[in-house]
Amino acid sequence: MMMKHGNTIVELYQMPEPELTEIRKRPNGKIDHIAFDVDDIDETYAMLKANGFRIIEDAPVYLGFWKNGCKYINILGPDDERLEFCQIL
Repeated sequence: MMMKHGNTIVELYQMPEPELTEIRKRPNGKIDHIAFDVDDIDETYAMLKANGFRIIEDAPVYLGFWKNGCKYINILGPDDERLEFCQIL
């Protein structure tokens, strides 16, 4: 579900509970990530890479959300929190 108020968009989704024997890949609580809109995802990717940020993806990833889709990348913060940068196309 996408909730919008002014310039703020909150995406809510529920992940399935893991099996009791499954090891969680993200043991970091219930907030999965925080996302920031950017005007140019390719420029943002190049700047993050040039400055040594730990980028999860090899290149911006396309998703079919929104009218024309979007592209995003994620980085890991100092405590392995995920920060997403997204351009709505």
